[in-house]
Amino acid sequence: MGTADVEAVWRIESARIVAALTRFTGDAGLAEDATQEAVAEALVSWPRAAPANPAGWLMATARRRAIDAIRRRVALHDRYVLLAADPPACAPADQDIDPDAIDDDILALMFISCHPVLSREARVALTLRVVAGLSSEEIARAFLVPVPTVQARITRGKKTIAAAGVPFELPPAAERRDRLGGVLSVLYVIFTEGATATTGDHLLRTDVAYEAIRLARALAALQPDEPEVHGLLALCELTAARFPARTAPDGTPILLEDQDRRLWDHAAIRRGLTALTRASSHGLGPYGLQAAIAAVHAAAPSVEATDWDRIVLLYEALGRLAPSPVVELNRAVAVAMAAGPEHALPIVDDLIAANRLPGSHLLPTVRGELLTRLGRHPEARAELELAARLCSNHRERSVLLRKAAALG
Repeated sequence: MGTADVEAVWRIESARIVAALTRFTGDAGLAEDATQEAVAEALVSWPRAAPANPAGWLMATARRRAIDAIRRRVALHDRYVLLAADPPACAPADQDIDPDAIDDDILALMFISCHPVLSREARVALTLRVVAGLSSEEIARAFLVPVPTVQARITRGKKTIAAAGVPFELPPAAERRDRLGGVLSVLYVIFTEGATATTGDHLLRTDVAYEAIRLARALAALQPDEPEVHGLLALCELTAARFPARTAPDGTPILLEDQDRRLWDHAAIRRGLTALTRASSHGLGPYGLQAAIAAVHAAAPSVEATDWDRIVLLYEALGRLAPSPVVELNRAVAVAMAAGPEHALPIVDDLIAANRLPGSHLLPTVRGELLTRLGRHPEARAELELAARLCSNHRERSVLLRKAAALG
């Protein structure tokens, strides 16, 4: 096993391991540190001798690291006794781990990370780090903030949770509702990272995306009367339905207009539409509106036959309810498809003039596409080359450079 294999196991299993260790140590920071130490040891030992059960190996090694840390904390001796008692959730390396055995632990960990004692920014950063296993760099790119800012938020969040003595348990129903917005925001960012990776050699990180969907389903079962939970689940299902057609066998991205829609996962589309119906029961919120946009795409036989006018209206509603530069940029794309690029370019230029997405490759990408359609090829090529320089995902960058080169 190489580095990529270790990373894959980490992505899938880290949340379960951290959650299990948090339950038995009462310290989320210690649990995460122990898990990371286990991963570091895996990077050294697995290339020489790969374990038969990588997840069990990580769990057992992380538990040993946690025990070692607690032994060094004399004041936490009682917790060491509890942890060393070999609870069932911490299976030894030669036993299988039930992947669904600690779902409640992961949900509890999510609600703890979204505790009201934390700022919204700290809630999102801490949950993405501890539950989703995203790096500080990935979180920083997702939120367009410096890496040290993310690291500081995570550190402060851990200290605040520890100082407040937050218990490791699912909060009562009333408290869950207060924290629900933060949990949904975290799941949204986790899924978005999986649907289009911010960095690396792969466009999709399906393990991350499907973990977000799994958690969203669990959350929908826990909060069945919350429309936005179903709205987020619908958005994830409808977006993930296009995964099979988004990349070629060698990983090359396939643009929407070139996708074979027969490859779309129609079972996922049906699940998404069912969730969207439940979300619509009390009017659509921000996630429900995005799901409605995805549903328009899912119903269309081609890009040309898509109801772009409806998508424009949905983005306008979303912009009123949850305004953001990304929503406005997506509205510009829809306007270009519905009414022509000349109507969309001023929207993009206004975003640039207001410096709404500094350092993001998205603005020059869209501007380059609009200029290409307007026949302004030298300007378009400059924009696409700028977008490529700003893009951290190798697959996306290659597409941008290919488009720029085609303009001469």
